[in-house]
Amino acid sequence: MLAKIPVNIEKISKKATERELLRIAIIAELDAVNLYEQLAAMTENKDIKKVLLEVAREEKTHVGEFQALLLSLDKEQVEELEKGKEEVEELTERSYL
Repeated sequence: MLAKIPVNIEKISKKATERELLRIAIIAELDAVNLYEQLAAMTENKDIKKVLLEVAREEKTHVGEFQALLLSLDKEQVEELEKGKEEVEELTERSYL
């Protein structure tokens, strides 16, 4: 689990720092989603499972919030996400989003 920032922020530019901080926040939120979903899968208590899955959903919203900010700061990321989507659609012959 992410408990420490995995890069030395002091060694990158301010503009790059902002993007990197958002990426770290996304990693932390995805890590939390994974943890809560795994914990929910481990319990048979319906109340605990329900709360864990609700919190996991909230973390997914946080991912979206951080991603929206990141995409506003990193146009290359926007372009690469679109390329990735197109590649998946070609490989699977399905449309996504």
